[in-house]
Amino acid sequence: MADPLTPEISDRICKHMNDDHADAVLLYAKAYGAVSDAIAAQMLSIDSEGMNLQIQRESGPDSVRVTFDHNLQDSEDAHQTLIAMVRQARTPS
Repeated sequence: MADPLTPEISDRICKHMNDDHADAVLLYAKAYGAVSDAIAAQMLSIDSEGMNLQIQRESGPDSVRVTFDHNLQDSEDAHQTLIAMVRQARTPS
């Protein structure tokens, strides 16, 4: 079993996503947070039910909560869910 979603694991996931996958974080805000005018986004925290994002719009900063389609069990579930969400958001409708 992978690591449980503790605050320390949340921080690690957020740092990785913000440093290495900023485009995906912005996509989460646009596709799942319904913030089509977001120009940048940062993942602030992740828990079993969703993620909190700080977004930047032309009009200024804002925040959004994106909920998951299921409760995450651990860090591996978070990893697989985040990947699946990006793939789904990038798939043309």
